[in-house]
Amino acid sequence: MEFLVKSVSPQTLKTATLVLAVGEGRKLGTVAQAVDTASGGAIAALLKRGDLAGKVGQTLLLQALPNLKAERVLLVGAGKERELSDRQYRKLVSSVLASLKSLGGGDAVLALGDLAVKGRDAHGKARLLVETLADGLYVFDRFKSQKADAPKLKKITLLADKADAPAVEQGARQAQAIANGMALTRDLGNLPPNLCHPSFLADEAKALAKAHKNLKVEVLDEKKLRELGMGAFLAVAQGSEQPPRLIVLQYNGGKKNEAPYALVGKGITFDTGGISLKPGLGMDEMKFDMCGAASVFGTFRAVLELQLPINLVGLLACAENMPSGRATRPGDIVTTMSGQTVEILNTDAEGRLVLCDTLTYAERFKPQAVVDIATLTGACIVALGANTSGLMGNNDALVRQLLKAGEHADDRAWQLPLFDEYQEQLDSPFADIANIGGPKAGTITAGCFLSRFAKKYHWAHLDIAGTAWISGGKDKGATGRPVPLLTQYLLDRVK
Repeated sequence: MEFLVKSVSPQTLKTATLVLAVGEGRKLGTVAQAVDTASGGAIAALLKRGDLAGKVGQTLLLQALPNLKAERVLLVGAGKERELSDRQYRKLVSSVLASLKSLGGGDAVLALGDLAVKGRDAHGKARLLVETLADGLYVFDRFKSQKADAPKLKKITLLADKADAPAVEQGARQAQAIANGMALTRDLGNLPPNLCHPSFLADEAKALAKAHKNLKVEVLDEKKLRELGMGAFLAVAQGSEQPPRLIVLQYNGGKKNEAPYALVGKGITFDTGGISLKPGLGMDEMKFDMCGAASVFGTFRAVLELQLPINLVGLLACAENMPSGRATRPGDIVTTMSGQTVEILNTDAEGRLVLCDTLTYAERFKPQAVVDIATLTGACIVALGANTSGLMGNNDALVRQLLKAGEHADDRAWQLPLFDEYQEQLDSPFADIANIGGPKAGTITAGCFLSRFAKKYHWAHLDIAGTAWISGGKDKGATGRPVPLLTQYLLDRVK
């Protein structure tokens, strides 16, 4: 999809479809009023019939209005509020996209710049609009024998005041990069586990690096992990025929000696639970247990497109958790790269085991900050549902930065505590630490576990178990989150 920004009168543009906003009570905004005047009051006259109440997302298609170069005019309801919320604005834009996809036109002009969205300037509105449109065009039909028809809609023009045009162009460019990153994340997450295994992800990383000169990739195999003493990481993988991989991405867009930011992604390409076997119902969705790693891929894709002037490291902890005669048993004790010992009470708490060694490995990069992203706990879904990611960390400033980025990107997170009292739940009579802390506060105790391996830098943990994919139904699949949050966090770090 091509997105353009122009500063012209909407009634003068030749287009298949011109999109205008109408408030409740048939209230026309300033742009719609100008178009109505040019059409000799045709829009107002049609609205008097009562065909469009103006509620958010309602649409009405008008054909061949006089004195306009547009073949059609699509009216979309903007509600009665003076300012739209992010959610209302997304609903409005999604409704516009659904209507445009059903039409035969190859282009559209969106004259929605006069809509007010709470807390957003022209740049912020353009970001939200283009990201919603681009993500809404996503289709995953790689394994369908009958492919979806190619969309007829090829170009969308955003109208903006001359003063706002540079900000709108920048917002649209950032949104396209984020949407492309989300699409990569969704593609990887939606792949079947017989194809998407650790070695496959390593090959994907190499392909990404081949296409971008300032991206370097190193893949650490099983032998190297053993040499590094990553006993926890290896314990997760030892039941599988698929060998583990630690994938290291290094993007050098900043100054040569500037400390990097680091993103650590959980990449369990299929999680049966191991010997602590999961129930069979819904186990197919455990292919999404690598969405943390997929989101790091997607964020790198966005950063590469935007060529951000920062240094960034990505560490993808990739393994498959399977039961077998070689698999780790409940009660096994392993030694981590940090030297701490872990009693594995539940082999289905495996994400923290690959992450803890990877967090130790991150120390060698002397990062400014480390953010790990993981579909870590079902408890997070119970606590926060499918709309909000869980967030914990050992540095208040870093946590605030991530919360702010989530608000700006409309990809929100919510902070949970890491009080010392929760650490006691991880006590083991046989090892330094147990890998689970009992049934209470499961998301928090998982964060507490990781915190013990992240003491040498500023660290935050995003639990995306509820937000990384949609479970069941016709919309089942990876969401691409939290690529918007992570990309915005990195945009905010640009000096």
